[in-house]
Amino acid sequence: MIQPTSRAAAALLVSACWLAGCAREGSNPAEHAMGEKTAIGPLTYTVVDSAWKTQLGDFLKLRIPQQRFLLLQLSVSNDGTSEVSVPFLQIQNYNGQNYMESDSGEGIDNWFGLLRTLKSGETQQGQVVFDVPLTSYRLRVTDGAGPGAEKYAWITIPLRIDVEAQPPIPGSQ
Repeated sequence: MIQPTSRAAAALLVSACWLAGCAREGSNPAEHAMGEKTAIGPLTYTVVDSAWKTQLGDFLKLRIPQQRFLLLQLSVSNDGTSEVSVPFLQIQNYNGQNYMESDSGEGIDNWFGLLRTLKSGETQQGQVVFDVPLTSYRLRVTDGAGPGAEKYAWITIPLRIDVEAQPPIPGSQ
């Protein structure tokens, strides 16, 4: 007769083997640190810097977020042999909640833009913006393939708070 503890151990061993068999090599996307080059397919991403803002623009054309603006300065290179479109990016917080990149570049210097087609050997630099709660995130970057066929990797974006200068008020010199 098999003891109850032996049954539990056997069940645990079978479960572990089953889970190991289900996990395919490479099924978990790679995670990279901010500042590292992250190659995925023909594209290589580098997040150069991050900044939190409570507003964008100047006094006459102020843009206020619902939460806070997270600006990411990034560089994307096409190392492939054909033209590739860089899709809109998304970030994820530690709870797994996803946030899409803003489609408006109003108030942003050197905005990455809406149309992001890179020719072979071309590099584009610019800023992308997210309206998100203040916390750490990870940026999801893709190879530019179509939905369902794309491969992706993560770039960690640690929480870093800088002192933000307020825009000058006209006439207060």
